Formats: sequence, structure tokens, C-alpha cells
Amino acid sequence: MGNFNFEDIRPYYDQEARDAMQKIIKDPLFMQLVKYIWPDMTQEEAFAKAEKVNNNMDFQLQFMHQAIREIVRRSSDGLTSSGFENIDPKKAYLYIANHRDILLDSAILQILLVEHGFETSEITFGNNLMQGGFITDFGKLNRMFTVLREGNSRELYEISQKLSAYIRHTVTEKNVSVWIAQRNGRTKDGYDLTQTGLLKMLNLSGKGSFAQNVQELNIVPLSISYEYEPCDDLKVQELYLSSLHSKYVKAPGEDLNSIITGVKQHKGRIHMSIGKPIASEAKELENIPNENEKIKQLVNIIDEQLYNNYKLWPINYVAADIAGNTTENSLHYTLEEKENFIQYIKGKVSKLKGDEQTLFNMFITMYSNPVKAKKQIAVSSN
Repeated sequence: MGNFNFEDIRPYYDQEARDAMQKIIKDPLFMQLVKYIWPDMTQEEAFAKAEKVNNNMDFQLQFMHQAIREIVRRSSDGLTSSGFENIDPKKAYLYIANHRDILLDSAILQILLVEHGFETSEITFGNNLMQGGFITDFGKLNRMFTVLREGNSRELYEISQKLSAYIRHTVTEKNVSVWIAQRNGRTKDGYDLTQTGLLKMLNLSGKGSFAQNVQELNIVPLSISYEYEPCDDLKVQELYLSSLHSKYVKAPGEDLNSIITGVKQHKGRIHMSIGKPIASEAKELENIPNENEKIKQLVNIIDEQLYNNYKLWPINYVAADIAGNTTENSLHYTLEEKENFIQYIKGKVSKLKGDEQTLFNMFITMYSNPVKAKKQIAVSSN
């Protein structure tokens, strides 16, 4: 995989897990986190759990699995899943996922993998969140590897080469799956679209043809559907402010606030759907002469699965009818569900800064876009 040194981006090795765990439990943040997730757990019990951590998987099973299950129990009306029959526990995959919540999108995949008899995956994590100390130790112990995001154009190209090599090395040589978002940053407007730049980056480390490089990565599209969008109010506020100014600048600690809000905020029902590995379709890319066209076609293949597997909820159909000033989706919801959703948005809008009607419309767009996109995909694939 070239002469790359992955030391600055890799997760902890299993043999480093015990020392990292001992470091974590000495940090005051550790017990704060424990008290929030398990209010009844004593310090002695938490330390006893920590003693059982001898590798990354131990950490995930002793702490993360229960923590994420508890977050799902507290902040949702249930988690369902589908598509596990599409994947093999003995194989490694590159899960390319739609991205709605900083922490939970990948964390929910991990608990479902374990509960279906699979190994957990490694997870990409932006260096804007890996800021040293407790959070970094916690992330690296949870099999997260760092995506560096700053630099001039030459540095960013070198960062992309290294990231590409690390992902390919993890899937093909370590036989460990990887979760990566289909785009930089979360979807803010409900439109999940795979960025061509991601696929160009993944191809940088390949030694064969574009189609062979894609096949080798064992790509599986992954769709997560939250009934109520995590951080929907924060996303709408950001979109609103971005529409007034040319560039939105994040406040210090904004990402951390989004993680906490995403964890706490009620999300209604959640569904995760595992797509089918892109194998035969990847082979057919060989027949396309132009590389940009190949990438465009691969984007379409991934997005088609993402949207076909995306679960629409009654409120998505309500929003679609409000957006189109129609009742064509009215079989998918009740009048009570419609009224409750309108009140939900009005309640959120009342706490935001800006023109209320514009903000209301932005909420409607966010919740209606998945319906619109799913219809567009259905038309284009016929």
C-alpha cells in the first residue's frame, strides 16, 4: 500500500487497549459520562468493567454497546434493521453510508453488527473532533481512525492518498470492515448524495483498473433513517444563516454540542438498512471508456441503493404534501400525524433566529426531500 506511515491516523492496536483504558478512567470526564449513561453505576462497578478491557472489542462490549443501546432506548421509539442477509461475517466491507448524526450513524451500525454475529468495523472520524486527550483516547479505543481535513491543495492530496491507502489496507489486508460517510459533513437538507470526491479518493490507492479497485473494496451502501432528524433545529439554523452569509463559520465547541444534542434529542423510530455488495455492477464499469463517467455511474449505483433502502416515515409524506401543496401522499399518514408534525415544527421554529416562514419552509424541505429523491431514483432507474 505504498510507503505510508499510518501511526498518526490509526485506532489503537489491541495490545494498547489496556493502557488506554487505564488512562481514560483517570480522567474526570469518564465518571461524568458514566453517570449520564448509567446513573445507577457506582465508580467501583465502572472500574471493575474497565479491568475486563484487554482489547478494543472488550471496550466496545463492556462500555460502548450498552451505552449506545441505552441512548437508543432513551431517545427513540425503537430501532429496526434489515439486509444483514446480504453480508458475510467472514468478509470485510466498506460501508458507504448516508450521514445524519455525527456519532449515532456509525455507532448504531456497531451494535447491530454485534447483535447479528459480526465483528465491529473501523470508523472514520474527523480530526476536528479528535482534539487530543480523553475524546481521542475514547475514539481510538472505539476503532476510530482520523480523517485529516486541513491543508493546502498539495497537502490535502497527500492526505487523500494516505486515507485511501489506509482504508484499502484495512479492508483487503486486515480483513476488517470500515464505515465511511458518503460525503464530508452531515446531510443538512435531507438530500443524501454521494460525493464524487469520495470515490476519487478511494481509487487513489488501487493498483488495478477502476472497476477492479472498486470490487476489491467490497462496497456496501448503508441507509439510516431517523423519523425525527437528529439536530434538525441546529441544521435548519445553520442553513438559514448560510443563506444570509456566503460562508457559515462554526462557533467553538459547535461539533461537540451537535454530538450531545444528537444523543439527547428524541428521534422517533430509527431504521438501518444494509444494502447489497456492489460487485457485478462494478465489473460493468469496465465498459465505460471515460473515468469521470465511471465515477458518475458508481455514484448513481450507490445512491440508488441508499434511497431504495431508505425508510420513509409518515412525517416525510406530510412534509412532501405541504411542500407540493397536494394530498397525493395522504394515504401514508393520518390527519392527527399531520397536525402533530406541523405543531412540532412550529415549536422548533419559535426557538430559532430568523424569519419564521422561511425557517418553517426549510424544515419542510428537509423532511420532504427524501420522498422527492426516492421518486427521482425510481424514475431514473426505470
